[in-house]
Amino acid sequence: MFSLSTTVQPQVTVPLSHLINVLHSLKSSVGSSSSASCKSRKHKERAADPELHCAESVWNLRELGLSDLGTQQLDELVTRVLPHLSPQEAPLAFGGQTAWRTSHLSTHSFFHNKHGFSWSRVLTPVFSRLHPSPLQSVFTDLQYRPALVQTRGFKTLRSKTRRLQSAFKRPADSEGFTPSFMKGFLTRDKGIEVESLDSMVKNIPDGQQDAFKRGFADGFLKAQALTQQTQDSPRRTRLILLVLLLVGLYSISKTPFISVRFRTTSGLDSALDPAQLKNVTFEQVKGVEEAKNELQEVVEFLKNPQKFTALGGKLPKGVLLVGPPGTGKTLLARAVAGEADVPFYYASGSEFDEMFVGVGASRIRNLFREAKANAPCVIFIDELDSVGGKRIESPMHPYSRQTINQLLAEMDGFKPNEGVIIIGATNFPEALDNALIRPGRFDMQVTVPKPDVKGRTEILNWYLKKIKVDPTIEANIIARGTVGFSGADLENLVNQAALKAVVDGKDMVTMKELEFAKDKILMGPERRSAEIDDKNKRITAYHESGHAIVAFYTKDAMPINKATIMPRGPSLGHVSMLPENDRWSETRSQLLAQMDVSMGGRVAEEIIFGHDYITTGASSDFDSATRIAKMMVTRYGMCEKLGIMTYTDLAAQSPETQAAVEQEIRVLLKESYERAKALLKSHAKEHKNLADALLMYETLDAKEIQLVLEGKTLETR
Repeated sequence: MFSLSTTVQPQVTVPLSHLINVLHSLKSSVGSSSSASCKSRKHKERAADPELHCAESVWNLRELGLSDLGTQQLDELVTRVLPHLSPQEAPLAFGGQTAWRTSHLSTHSFFHNKHGFSWSRVLTPVFSRLHPSPLQSVFTDLQYRPALVQTRGFKTLRSKTRRLQSAFKRPADSEGFTPSFMKGFLTRDKGIEVESLDSMVKNIPDGQQDAFKRGFADGFLKAQALTQQTQDSPRRTRLILLVLLLVGLYSISKTPFISVRFRTTSGLDSALDPAQLKNVTFEQVKGVEEAKNELQEVVEFLKNPQKFTALGGKLPKGVLLVGPPGTGKTLLARAVAGEADVPFYYASGSEFDEMFVGVGASRIRNLFREAKANAPCVIFIDELDSVGGKRIESPMHPYSRQTINQLLAEMDGFKPNEGVIIIGATNFPEALDNALIRPGRFDMQVTVPKPDVKGRTEILNWYLKKIKVDPTIEANIIARGTVGFSGADLENLVNQAALKAVVDGKDMVTMKELEFAKDKILMGPERRSAEIDDKNKRITAYHESGHAIVAFYTKDAMPINKATIMPRGPSLGHVSMLPENDRWSETRSQLLAQMDVSMGGRVAEEIIFGHDYITTGASSDFDSATRIAKMMVTRYGMCEKLGIMTYTDLAAQSPETQAAVEQEIRVLLKESYERAKALLKSHAKEHKNLADALLMYETLDAKEIQLVLEGKTLETR
């Protein structure tokens, strides 16, 4: 590189090869006008072909942006850029030698920094080359000031980076500061410059500039994401390898023979802490008096085992609680542990069933090991059918029997199991393995049925004590209307009533909220948003009043509890019946009365609106009536023609028998229909009054229905 300085700044740096070409061209131009040294052999060869020389000079000047300069301006350029020495000063510059030399110095301070004294003290040019360079031969004929020409440079990555940074930071030369004839010389071969986005957009039409910017931004973001993904990939790989290494080391340390087998230590493999249930007693268990009496023996054994072993007897090792969901099996088991004041271990059958071989059996062993260490105690296994199901040969599950085999061995195996009572609960006793329910394992089987009306009343009173209620509430009325409800269903009923009272802004729960909760559970929520026209409302009112009239005037029919035309669930209205007591069995007269009540809706539609205007609303009524008639003929032996014989599988019977069964069912249904029609025709006035009351009030209870049928006026609500 070569450095040029003028009286005005700045300093310009250009490649050496370009400077040599320029000076050759300038030398030819200057020598042709004034210098005598231009008559050298090289100049003569160029002068011999003036057209070629002229073309070469013009091409060089054009490339440098100096093609517009004349001879006088060229002289001025040479004088300003390279000031010359006088003839007297030139021979004295280097001890009488030529004024031009070659130097390996990059700056004037290099020699002083390296050796500690200035190069001007050296009399001989120690850094001169033995053979002159092309630039030195050019300067030999020119009487100019000595110049330092760097013929060997030292380029490093750091210096290159600094030059690039300085190029970005260097301010652009102003047009007034740099002469116009130097623009081409200063801008030639500066290298690749980084263009800004705005300068690149200037050359693009206006309509495409936004698209170009969006494309540039998308490309930049994708390149950045690719770079980030490339950087994150090694980290992710190292993390995966580390996790695999830790898992392998853990597997090797846990299993013998360096076999990779995953085992879990969660659940029952960890330490088992028994629960102390001192606050749970039999007083909290309502509606299952027989089951409580059966479990009292277990409580007595846990409190005083010597009392039973004095005569050599043994208490049962296991008690199996069987019953529908929500009847209180888990609560009974907790009450046994609470009454006896012993540790209580709880486990669900699904906790023993895992996908890993041997885990279920291991958990069974750990459970009984902990229980034996804390005997006497109670182990309660809920949903026993999931772990104690029947053993089968299955190629898909060759190890499925290990868990139940371990349970059988722990309950009645070679090792004694004294002081540990196992209580199991299941909804499907028929699914249990026979070896599990044999004497010696589950000796006692206690049935926990759904509560009767007395039990439902006790359960309702127990839960009503926990909320604010009206003292005039009659729990037995709600209990009579909740046939088939379990203890969990009754708890939900009381809770729904409490929520309804809060929504209505009341400070206590009344019978209205309890009735609302009962109807909501039995028939679904009210559909007050359903838009029903007056015609359909009238049809529904006569349909439901037909059921009520037949039920009220038919002997052995259930008492009416409520009649409503408010849509609930899939129905547009309903009449609810309220038995006085739970029916353990039903007579033929009671079954026929139920069929007559079911027929009352369709009969009312036919009488009031005609045969051509009957509706589909009686489909569920016919299903109920047909089911009763079919049971009377095929199961109950209540048909005189077919006699006292059951027909459980009609498909296995002869065609004649099947036809006879169908004929008897049709006869029963037709007779029921005719009885309902005769009854409604004889009470047409009461039928109309009840339908009008339903259209006015939408819902009527038993007392209001009786007042309407007696011809009395209802109080305004």
